[in-house]
Amino acid sequence: MPEHDVLIIGAGLAGQRAALAAAQAGASVAIMSKVHPVRSHSVAAAGGINAAISLDDDWRSHAFDTVKGSDFLGDQDAIEVMCSEAPGEVMHLEHMGVTFHRNEKGEMDLRAFGGASMKRTAYVADITGQALLHVLYEQLMKHHEQVERYEEWFTTSLLIDDAGRCVGVIARDVRSGRMESFLAKNVILACGGAGQAYKPTTNGLIVTGDGIALAYRAGAPLMDMEMVQYHPTCLVESGILITEGARGEGAHLLNANGERFMEKSAPNKMELASRDVVSRAEQIEINEGRGVGPNKAGIYLDVTVVPRKRTLEALREIVNLGRDFAGVDITREPIMIRPGQHYIMGGVKTDIDGRTPIDGLYAAGEVACVSVHGGNRLGANSLLDTLIFGRRAGEHAAARSASMPMPALNTVSRVQADEAGIDAIVRREKGGRRVSEIKDELGETMNRYAAVFRDEQGLQSARETVARLKEEAGSAWIDDRGTVFNQDVLGALELSYMLDCAEAIVLGAIERKESRGAQFRTDYAERDDENWLKHINITATADGPKVSYSPVNITQWEPEERKY
Repeated sequence: MPEHDVLIIGAGLAGQRAALAAAQAGASVAIMSKVHPVRSHSVAAAGGINAAISLDDDWRSHAFDTVKGSDFLGDQDAIEVMCSEAPGEVMHLEHMGVTFHRNEKGEMDLRAFGGASMKRTAYVADITGQALLHVLYEQLMKHHEQVERYEEWFTTSLLIDDAGRCVGVIARDVRSGRMESFLAKNVILACGGAGQAYKPTTNGLIVTGDGIALAYRAGAPLMDMEMVQYHPTCLVESGILITEGARGEGAHLLNANGERFMEKSAPNKMELASRDVVSRAEQIEINEGRGVGPNKAGIYLDVTVVPRKRTLEALREIVNLGRDFAGVDITREPIMIRPGQHYIMGGVKTDIDGRTPIDGLYAAGEVACVSVHGGNRLGANSLLDTLIFGRRAGEHAAARSASMPMPALNTVSRVQADEAGIDAIVRREKGGRRVSEIKDELGETMNRYAAVFRDEQGLQSARETVARLKEEAGSAWIDDRGTVFNQDVLGALELSYMLDCAEAIVLGAIERKESRGAQFRTDYAERDDENWLKHINITATADGPKVSYSPVNITQWEPEERKY
């Protein structure tokens, strides 16, 4: 049975940064991922990473912009940690080899992003996540004797001992179907969000809420799950992301009348207001008949106002995306976009060192909720979140492992239980619904009722649908009865994870009877600080999900009306 000081589930930026930090601290480390590490979803992050690097900037300004962006639901102590440590982390990445864009003076260039009071987004064209991920992967090669990699292993459950501590995981080797237990002094969940619970989404097919659901089932509370970000600029047909960097370079949003409608809702920041504000403004134009394209379901993103040379230099990937997926040359004509599901602000409740309420279990990145994003994440704060709290989780887990023995646990019966569960899926007779059919209905339901605008009736309908789909998923059948690379059986397991996440999202949205950040209730259209300036926590119990509350940590910025 493999044993490690620190076992990390997920090999994106949060996972690799945690692994590097833990290895440098002297721990024996393992990374487990259901895909090859450089295929992790962090590779899709395009626009950049925020840090107060400029001489006329200050981390406190970054922190206030983040607090304001969160609609004052973010925990300010955690935000202060993230923003104060950001410049050092970005410079460390640059020294490791990340080729950040330079200006004519040879200095690190910074671009404007939504909700920021000044330019503070460092970037590598519009492939920043890919650049960061590959450099971290290269750095981990230096520690190959200390860092074990379990590529294409799918985690099926967390191991919790009789004292309530997390002491490892059970996982399935995707290549052979073999089940095995892994003991660890500490487990760090770094396996991303749950975007595939929505349809369409900007998230890759692997983003199925695995870590959120695993922690939830083990008894960890989920926090702020109702806060689901819709990105303002996604292709109408497919939901493919067009980076915020386009608007950062000066692109305009136009309705069918050719109007820059952001003048109405954000006269100062215009297209660079926070994402929730821009998405709502777009959806209002669409709902009121001023959209463009088939069924007037889109909005124009006009990148032609950006100098062509600059577009080809700083936005080259979306030039390719526009050509390949929409048949549009964005340097010569506008492209149709609309709001699309992009990010989960909520997740497994943690502190600033990544610790969950379960001893020995950590979480970092989109799977976690620190909460630095509160009701709405600022663009380019996600990469920063993964790196700062990935590093902190890795350091803390390594320090904890140095002072404790390897846990002892007989895992035979637990492995057998997980094996039996998978065998039951494989043996299901045809007759129920297909996994893909249930997933499609889930995604369409969430996109209809738990999207940019919500109300009680729609959310209750979503709750009933999710409950029905959970029941139907119990008899959903698959084609592949084999063991080698059986993606069918993994799809059934991922569906169960997504349904758990969707249930928590809908329950939180029903519970929060106000509008704040990404949660806009048309039946409770105002923010209500008196009653709802608090986090909603959801915990799994034998009697179903239990709702509780925790306070928002306010250090220096009292809530005020949010204007852009």
